[in-house]
Amino acid sequence: MVTPTALEAELLEVAGSVPDPELPVLTLQELGVVRSVRLRHENAVEVELTPTYTGCPAIEAMSLDIERALREHGVREVTVRTVLTPAWSTDDISAEGRRKLREFGIAPPRTVRAPGPVPLALGPTRSGHSAADAHATAAAVPEPVRCPLCGSADTELLSRFSSTACKALRRCLACREPFDHFKEL
Repeated sequence: MVTPTALEAELLEVAGSVPDPELPVLTLQELGVVRSVRLRHENAVEVELTPTYTGCPAIEAMSLDIERALREHGVREVTVRTVLTPAWSTDDISAEGRRKLREFGIAPPRTVRAPGPVPLALGPTRSGHSAADAHATAAAVPEPVRCPLCGSADTELLSRFSSTACKALRRCLACREPFDHFKEL
């Protein structure tokens, strides 16, 4: 692990302060997609950016916005490189980002990964569900999706997709309001 210099940390803050083009309530740092900023030589930096998923249509807009922000900060040469490893996960969204999503009326994703190695179970891909599958699914989903408006856990899924592919449409059965849920990855 390379420790960033003070200037790299400052430029990481500038790059990370760019709002997400699809969820402008979040910055790219809060979304967890800006991985690093490295100073290549005087007035030239390379930014590593990880998309939320392969083929994310917002990655080009993110790159252009990062380049613009860093150039406005005085950097002459900016290269934004897309990196796919380690893959982005909704666990990369910061606590502040989750709070902002909730305040914006979007249920934040639940934390799905424990730190450390990820256990992998192989099995049939298109068969019926077994009791072991149901147990594994219950263990992987530790908490219900809570309504961002009233906090009730009594919610239902209306559609697996909402205004963007990364969100599902749900409805609260307590306050009867529909809301977006940022799906876990």
